[in-house]
This record gives sequence, structure tokens and C-alpha cells, in this order.
Amino acid sequence: MDHQEIMRQERPMQHTVIAPVPKREDTPETKRMKEGFSFFGPATFCYALFYTFCMFKNGSGITFPFFIAASLLYLCFSLSKLELILKKGSAFYMVSMMLLAVSTFCTDDWRIIAFNKTGIFLLMMSLLLHQFYDTANWKLGKYFGKIFIMVFACLGEIGRPFTDAARYFKHQGGRKNKNLWYVLLGIVIALPLLLIVTALLSSADAVFREVADRMLQGFRIGNIFNILFRVVFMFFASYLLTAFLCKRTLNGTVKDHRKGEPVLAITVNGLLTLIYLLFSGIQIVYLFLGKMQLPQGYTYAAYAREGFFQLLAVGILNLIIVLMSLSLFRESRVLKGILTVMSLCTFVMIASSALRIMIYIRFYYLTFLRILVLWGLLLLFALFIGIVVSIFRESFPLFRYGTVVVTVLYLLLSFAHPDYIIAAVNVANAPAGLQEQENNKWEPQNSFFLSDEPYHDYGYLAGLSADAAPVLIPYLAELGYDLDIFYKEGDPADQRDVHKWQAEGFGYYYLRRLKRSTDSFSIRTYNISRHMALKQIEAGGGHKAK
Repeated sequence: MDHQEIMRQERPMQHTVIAPVPKREDTPETKRMKEGFSFFGPATFCYALFYTFCMFKNGSGITFPFFIAASLLYLCFSLSKLELILKKGSAFYMVSMMLLAVSTFCTDDWRIIAFNKTGIFLLMMSLLLHQFYDTANWKLGKYFGKIFIMVFACLGEIGRPFTDAARYFKHQGGRKNKNLWYVLLGIVIALPLLLIVTALLSSADAVFREVADRMLQGFRIGNIFNILFRVVFMFFASYLLTAFLCKRTLNGTVKDHRKGEPVLAITVNGLLTLIYLLFSGIQIVYLFLGKMQLPQGYTYAAYAREGFFQLLAVGILNLIIVLMSLSLFRESRVLKGILTVMSLCTFVMIASSALRIMIYIRFYYLTFLRILVLWGLLLLFALFIGIVVSIFRESFPLFRYGTVVVTVLYLLLSFAHPDYIIAAVNVANAPAGLQEQENNKWEPQNSFFLSDEPYHDYGYLAGLSADAAPVLIPYLAELGYDLDIFYKEGDPADQRDVHKWQAEGFGYYYLRRLKRSTDSFSIRTYNISRHMALKQIEAGGGHKAK
């Protein structure tokens, strides 16, 4: 063995040392939250209890605005404990949420209620991001991306309530904390004993049994699990979301992605704009100036349906194309000019689409979808105004403008009660009585716009919400319906051999749906729309329920 081999064997083995990853230090907000568990723990638990009281089997009652107000109050107190102040612009989110909450309490339309709650959720998430991050230059995609990440990433804080509680009790110590644990343990032990004793006493005395049954009639196993789930869910959802936001792990920086070659965008958008100019010219000459004359062989229904959906799709596509062109390609005067012309052509398409759907409404009356379509066209028109401004003014806050436009226009739709409008327009052009129907004596009452054909889609009227009751209940009384049947036992729709698509039958189906929605009517579930419906039934001939 040579000398080099001996030295190689005697040389000690070298181990690769991996430097430990430095632990991320807590942010000031995280430290304050851990140190302030005496506030965040009980306050979050009380908030979860209040949420359960407000929302248990009560999605649109008078307690809903109080729950949203409590949510905002909880947020303000939490920010105060974290030594954060409400930023400029937060008031808009908060006021909008409260208005949507009031709208929910005022309507019985499940579609509006669902839209309202979705809007409240998005506004709340946007408000939280606005409070913890600089969102001045964020765009729509970044907002939705961060909301998605925030909702799921906060699950990583699932252990925080336990670790924060353990840390708090460890540092506080003392007899007071031991007493608290003894109280909690006593409650856990007492609950099963209370159930056993109550059962024994109920079997021993009939009067006590009746009182106990009244007190415990809502405490079914399903209800208990429902209540426990709501409390636990809201507690963890609120605590985890606050803990995640305090860590400030989301990347709030905004990068400039406008690095694309504008010649590419000019070529693509230029060719599209040529087609749009030709189409817009045809619309102006033949549709707007031609007094809505239809091509030979077309009916109004076919013409409206054929044109509207395609134009709506092109309008949305143009919105995406213009936004992408402004976000991905370098600044170019030629590109700005083309995008401006494309936007102006989109205005023509929006007008053409609106005119076509109005033609359809003229002959086939109103539905919720048709009102929603008109609202969507108005929204698209308003958004493109902001886009045209942003083309020439780079500093224009397009996202904030879009947020305000969408919120304000939706609030108008929400408070408008579409079902009431639908019933008012359609019933005004329906036969006023069954005998009048049979003798074909109906005369149009609103023929300046709507068709001379009477409205006869009674099945659609039967599916309207309580929002339509101020119109439908008097109409049912006029048709000869017995409104007292609303208060009688059994299902009104099953007591007559009728069909909901017929004038003499649809009202009983409507009354059945109305009765179901008002069965659990109480102070906690009070709803203005349902209250007005009950008043209309009473005023229309129905006797007051005892």
C-alpha cells in the first residue's frame, strides 16, 4: 500500500452540514394576536354563537342584517386590537355589505338572496385584503387569485386556536384560570345528568312533562348537531382567517406584465375591428334606421334569440380581449386607437342586443332571466366606458371603478324586486277574469309596447316568490280564488283537480309555496316580503290565522 493510499484511509470522513432554515419571525400583528388571546378567543366564540342564533334555519330573516353588522363590528374590534386602522375606501365595502344585508331581509326571491350572499362574501374578502395589503394597483385576476389562496391557505392555521390558548393559560397561570377549567368541566359533566334527571321527572309528573316538552321541542338530535357545527365552523373560520392575514404571507406586489410586442396585438385586434365595423354599419342601417324590420322568413322570437346570445358572447369576448391587450402588450398609439374603435363597436353591439331582447319581451313578456339579461347589458356598457377612459389615461383606477359599478348596479337590481316587476307587467296584460277569458272579451291594457296577445304563462306566475304577492294576491281574488284556503289544513293545490298552467289552478300552487315559506314565521325569521304577502292575503279576503 503506497503512502497516498494510507493517507487517504487515515483522513477523517467529511460530513455535509446542512444549515438550518431560519424560522420565520412573527409579524407584529401575529404577536399581538397571540398576546391578545384573552380578546380573540372569547370574542370569536361569541361571534360564532351570534352567527348561529341569527342564521340557524333562517337565511333571510331580520337577523341577517344584524349578523352582517356584527361581522363588521367584530372586524373593527379585531383591527383595533391588532393596532390597525380602517383604511380609506373601507367604508364603501362596509356600507355595500349592509345594503345587501338589508336587501336580503326585504326579499323572498332565492336568486336575489343567493346573489346577495355571494356579493357580501366577495366584498368581505376584498375588505380584508384591502386592510392587510396595498391593493391600489391590483387587478381583477389578482384579487380573485388571492381570495382563492386565502380561503384555502388559512386551513394551515388549524392549530392556532389551541396553541394560542395553551400559551395564554401557561403565561397567565393563577387560580382564576383553574376555576375557569373547573367551570367548563362541570358543564360537560352536568349536561348528561340534566338530560337523565329531566327524563325521570317528565315521566313522574304530567305538568312538568308538558313544560319540558315545550322547552325541548327544538332540541332534536339533528338540530343539536346543526347548531354545534355552525358554532365550530364559524369560530375556526374567523380565527384561522384572522391568523393567516396577520402573517402577511401573500405577495402583494404588482408586476408590470406589459412586455408583449404590440404589433401582434395590432394585427389580431385590427382584423377583428374590421369585421366589427362592417357588422356595426349593418346594425345602424338596417336595425336602428330600418324601424326594426325583420328579414323575410324570420319571426320575432327567432330573430331575437338568434341575435342576442351571440352578441352577448362577442361583447364579453371583447371585454376580455381589450383588458388582456392593455395588460400584456407594450404601449402603442396605434393599438390604443384600434382598441378604442373596438370598444365603440361593442357599444353598437350592446345596443343591438338590447333592442333584440326588447323585441322578445314585447311579444313574450318578462321573466327573471330577461331582466337579468338587460341588467347585464347595462353593466357591460358601464364597464366599457371605464375601459375607454383607461385606454387614454393609464392612471385610471379601472378595477376600483369596476367594483363600484358592479356593486351599485347590483344594489339597484336587488332592491328592485324583479318578481314584483314581472308580476306587475305580465298580470296587467292578462285576462282580468275567468268568464272574460272564456268569452274572449280581453282587451290589451298596455299595448303601447307589449303585444296584443294576452299573457297566459300561468305556470311561471305560480313559481314567483312572495315579492310578487302585492300583485298576484289581488289578481287571484279578482279571478275568484278562495283565499281562505291558505289557512286551512292540507295542501291547497291538492284539493282541486286543477293544473298549475291553467288560470283556475296556478293560484293554488302559488298559495302552497307561499304557505311553506311562511310556516316558521316568527320574530327571528321576520321578513318584509313575506309579511307583506300575509297582509295581502288577509286584505284580499282571507281571515287572519289564529
